[in-house]
This record gives sequence, structure tokens and C-alpha cells, in this order.
Amino acid sequence: MDYYQIIKRPLSSEKSVGDRNSTNSYHFEVNKKVNKIQIKETIEKLFDVTVLGVRTLNKVGKKRKYRNKVYKTSGWKKAIVTLKDGDKIDLGY
Repeated sequence: MDYYQIIKRPLSSEKSVGDRNSTNSYHFEVNKKVNKIQIKETIEKLFDVTVLGVRTLNKVGKKRKYRNKVYKTSGWKKAIVTLKDGDKIDLGY
């Protein structure tokens, strides 16, 4: 699988910015089918940093209602990547 298919996008929320400043960890949305080893290798190759650990979460889709019809949003996978002290990823914001 291509590196750009594994990492879909970086996540920017209040929690992710707080983690970035306090514990040097970054949040990404990743492909559902990849594992922690593939995520680690991808981050190290794309951003030229040293990864200490990877934690993953499977976010379950929610039920939504629109005009008396119920549908379910799709789920997605989140990865929290912790970097070595001194390493940074420039996300542009």
C-alpha cells in the first residue's frame, strides 16, 4: 500500500493540539486496514522523525436522522503517534 493511502490526513482539534504541545504526540486519520507497524514506518519515512509509539482507535459510525430517514455514518480509524523529544512534524498550522 502506498504511504499516502495509509495516512489520510492529520487531525486538528483542541485535544490534538494539547497533546502535541505536552507529550509530543500527533493525531492522524489512517486507513482502516493498516496496523501499528505500517503506521510507524510510514510516519518515519514521510516526515523523517523517530517514532516511539503508536496507539490506534477505531471510531464507530453514528446514527443520524434527516427528514424522517435514519442512516449511519461511516466509521474511521485514528492513530496517535508519539515522537522522540526534539522531533517535530510541520503540519502547516
